Amino acid sequence: MSDSQQNIEALLSEKRVFEPSRAFVERALVSDRSIYERAEADPEGFWAEQAERISWFRRWDQVMEWNAPLVKWFTGGTLNASYN
Repeated sequence: MSDSQQNIEALLSEKRVFEPSRAFVERALVSDRSIYERAEADPEGFWAEQAERISWFRRWDQVMEWNAPLVKWFTGGTLNASYN
């Protein structure tokens, strides 16, 4: 296995967790932990639901296109961030 392949494998198996500071948590707009559980259980469904909350000039064809280590989000979709 090449060095770059080993590096990618190492990144994909990363298991460390970096908890936010108490001050950051206290300022969070979302405090319901169930939102994180839903996102983890069904990432594509969760993000599709969130994406429905903004205006799209053209709706996406696919929520997530995963070709490790690269990911493309909302392929085929067109939006204007400043409009939203």
